[in-house]
Amino acid sequence: MNDSDYQKIRFHILNKLYLRNKWGASHTSIDLVSKGLPSHQIGNAKEIVKDLITEGFLLRKPSTKELHVSLNPRKKAEICGIINEGPGN
Repeated sequence: MNDSDYQKIRFHILNKLYLRNKWGASHTSIDLVSKGLPSHQIGNAKEIVKDLITEGFLLRKPSTKELHVSLNPRKKAEICGIINEGPGN
């Protein structure tokens, strides 16, 4: 995966959670976050979710069956900045 694809998928994940207002305690499955991406990029999306958790942009919510994530409200300014820049910028 090249850097451009990485940035586009990263934007897709953050933007999807932002548009669905998934901040803090409001969370969703990582499977739902990767919907809308081509099937060959879903594995990459799950890896990028892990990177975003490590960077502190996403919070993890362990659920009974699968990992759930939400946007970190403490990083709201940075997340909004990434979204305002757009994908691949």
